[in-house]
Amino acid sequence: MMQTQTEIPTRSPGLAACAVGINPIMWSNDDFQELGEGTSLDRCLAEMAEAGYAGSELGHKYPRTSPELGAALGRHGLRLVSGWHSTYLAERDLAGERASFRAHLDLLHSLKATVVIVAECSRRIYDQPTTPLGWTDDRPRLDEAGWSLMVAGLQEFSALTAAAGMKLVYHHHLGTVIQTGDELDRLMAEAPAVGLLLDPGHLAFAGLDPLAVLNRYGARVGHVHLKNVRPDVVRRARAERWSFRRAVVEGAFTIPGDGAPPRDGSVDFPSIFQRLADYAYTGWLVVEAEEDPGRASAPDKARRARAYVRRHTSA
Repeated sequence: MMQTQTEIPTRSPGLAACAVGINPIMWSNDDFQELGEGTSLDRCLAEMAEAGYAGSELGHKYPRTSPELGAALGRHGLRLVSGWHSTYLAERDLAGERASFRAHLDLLHSLKATVVIVAECSRRIYDQPTTPLGWTDDRPRLDEAGWSLMVAGLQEFSALTAAAGMKLVYHHHLGTVIQTGDELDRLMAEAPAVGLLLDPGHLAFAGLDPLAVLNRYGARVGHVHLKNVRPDVVRRARAERWSFRRAVVEGAFTIPGDGAPPRDGSVDFPSIFQRLADYAYTGWLVVEAEEDPGRASAPDKARRARAYVRRHTSA
């Protein structure tokens, strides 16, 4: 039921201890760098801090050395939350993959991040600006040999992460080899050391129920992205076989929030917040909405999302 101005929002006080961060993709897209290319890193960080966020995930404009990255964040009183790392375990040499992951892990660890985000990007198509996402036989898949290589590598990387006192979480993502519910379930079963990044936006777009996924894997959720979807746009994207880029530009994703009627987005975040509290989740809550910053004001949406999270969680 749509919330009116006189209703009291449901709060999840068990999440009050969570820190709230944001991803810079709202200002500057990593996969399609022409979206937001004119926005400087300093402006992005300043607007994050002004909107009330405690930390930021990495983006492509961020320095990749600890002193430079720490200084850039420190100028705005922000902490490093985490950062995405693409793995290619199913199709590249393990030694090279291990070295690349180790460098990423060391950077995050040096700035006191507690979680490492990974996604298997062998055969990915989401970064191809005109390729349909694929909902049937044309979508990317791994054969059995590829599955074995991916799982073994992720298990090893999870052990390396744990040895550094951190947690490895897997990001289910559209246009990758882990898109369907069956693929996610298989990954969780075969890689028990790997945690889950809960991204309701990607789950809902893929046709999965984010709350059902949370109920199934809540004990393994180590990181949360607060991303929403507009179901009318998602329906068109699937029916007309859009690329991921077109879905982003056309507004398939948005921030969590009540919005003005009709409510902007369909994900039931109050229920998700409550279930996270039931699982005693204490990690980061990270606002993330892939949109064209030329159409959607990043600072405005950042402020609105921060107010929404505070209103529903006290975080």
